[in-house]
Amino acid sequence: MAKSYWLMKSEPHVYSIDDLKKDKTTYWEGVRNYQARNHMMAMEKGDEVLYYHSQQTPPGVVGVSRVIKKAYPDFTQFDKKNKYFDAKSDEEKPRWWMVDVQFVKKLKSEVSLHDIKAVKALSDMVLVNNSRLSVQPVRKKEFDRILKMGEG
Repeated sequence: MAKSYWLMKSEPHVYSIDDLKKDKTTYWEGVRNYQARNHMMAMEKGDEVLYYHSQQTPPGVVGVSRVIKKAYPDFTQFDKKNKYFDAKSDEEKPRWWMVDVQFVKKLKSEVSLHDIKAVKALSDMVLVNNSRLSVQPVRKKEFDRILKMGEG
C-alpha cells in the first residue's frame, strides 16, 4: 500500500513538537470531529505527518512525525474523569479513535500558515481551504514543498 501524508494540529501549550521529541512516541487522543476521526481511521503504519502548532502566533508546521500504530478506540471516551469523556460512546461500537505517532524531526524553521498561503502551488491544500480541521490529508507534493520550506 502506498504511503499517505497528513497534517495533525496540536496546541503547543497542550502537546508541542518538543514534547513529542522528548517522549519519542505518543497516542493522539481527544479528536472529537467526525471528519478528523475518519482521516485518522484511514491512516496506516508508516504514513508521514506534518506536525502543526495551532493557537500560536503565527500558527504553522513545526516538524514531522510518523504513524506507528493504526487507529484503535480512543480509551479517553470511556473515562468519566477524562476531559474527552463521551457518554454517548459505547465500548461495543466506539465513536472515537486514535493513532500512535513517533517523532521524526523538528524543522529548522517553522512554516507559517501565512507562508503556506503565499505559495500558489499550495493553494489547493486542505489547510488553506479548511484551516479549522485538526487532522487532514496532504498530497505528497505539498508535504515535500512544506518540508523544503522548513529546511531552508
